[in-house]
Amino acid sequence: MDGIIPINKDRGMTSHDVVARMRGILHTKKVGHSGTLDPNVDGVLPICVGRATKVVDYLMEYGKVYTGSITLGYATTTEDLDGEVVETKVIAKPFSVSEIDEALQSLVGEIIQIPPMYSAVKVHGRKLYEYARKGETVERPSRKINVKSFVQTKPTVFDEEKHTQTIFFKVECGKGTYVRTLAVDAGKFLNVPAVMSDLTRQSSGGFNLSDSVTLEQLEKLAEQDEVLTVARPLSYGLRKFPAVTINAEQWELVQHGGFIKIKDEHRPEITIMYDNDIQAIYMLDERYDLYRPKKMLLAR
Repeated sequence: MDGIIPINKDRGMTSHDVVARMRGILHTKKVGHSGTLDPNVDGVLPICVGRATKVVDYLMEYGKVYTGSITLGYATTTEDLDGEVVETKVIAKPFSVSEIDEALQSLVGEIIQIPPMYSAVKVHGRKLYEYARKGETVERPSRKINVKSFVQTKPTVFDEEKHTQTIFFKVECGKGTYVRTLAVDAGKFLNVPAVMSDLTRQSSGGFNLSDSVTLEQLEKLAEQDEVLTVARPLSYGLRKFPAVTINAEQWELVQHGGFIKIKDEHRPEITIMYDNDIQAIYMLDERYDLYRPKKMLLAR
């Protein structure tokens, strides 16, 4: 099959675990995920199967939405609850709603973020967490990310015994954003250590939790030969591009990666439709006023 299946990932599983399990359920090796979810995070993980693996990068361009919590008063090596505590500070008086709002708002917009040491970002051919596990430090590359919104979702909880305060949030952000680091940076704005204490991905690649199925549900659907009832076509991942249907003569050129002329069409990128299926992504070459291939997705 070719398609995109939104999985509601359980906690305790890596994204690779989900891919491996789906290869067994669907009896195919051509399976890939769009956007890693840490083991301690649950929620939406779009999985691409067959030809749809070619549109993973395009799915990742759609924004993501998360809900979760930030706990103020201590920090860990991993910026979440999996790591060792490395710093504490007594929260004697809870921060006000407006103080917290100001901290979250300071992280909205286009900002520069340094990924955490416990992440899969590669430096000199090795993943950062590989350095971290050996106690090594390395200069981490900063990256530009976009945070569309970062708001509180319900009243904070102040723990007088533990001297901590927990913030409940919803964040809408672009690809490459580490929500763990947003949590830590919110704490820095308030001048206290902080940790991401809970996280669920509510939306990714245009899919919501309500669209998603668990692996157990998918297994049952596979047994009943009904997997297609929860799969979206490859075209779903490319819906932001205008689709253009070509004729048989143009199709001959496309099959060989040729340039084609599309009458009355001047948009930067389009998807090429033939035989009721997406066959390629083409981009405008303004020098010749012709469209040339950007990515081939040939169905046959």
